[in-house]
Amino acid sequence: MQLPSTFEKLIEEVNQSDLYNKLILQLNKDFLLANIDLDFHEEILPTSLKFLLHEMVYKLIQEKFTEYLNLLYIIDVPEKQVKALNGDDLLKLSEEVSFLILKREWQKVWFRNNYS
Repeated sequence: MQLPSTFEKLIEEVNQSDLYNKLILQLNKDFLLANIDLDFHEEILPTSLKFLLHEMVYKLIQEKFTEYLNLLYIIDVPEKQVKALNGDDLLKLSEEVSFLILKREWQKVWFRNNYS
């Protein structure tokens, strides 16, 4: 599986596979497991999804760092990828981490759909 390199390509791939709804459900499931109060509506637009996820990750990094680390652990975002990011600009960092979260969730949904 070749993972997309941008948010737009990821959403395009998800929509082509008709799995956007499952991606949202997976995000909701993992946020619930991490005890983070964020529940995406199943009809959320991709741009809104990107914005809300970015906002939540930024807030977690700023105010609830332990919960942020727990979320990354539950979603199973590779630690190596997170450590490779530049942490100087928190806004940019949270945007990049949000994309890593979406990529990992997409990977889970894709594998489940193709190998179940």
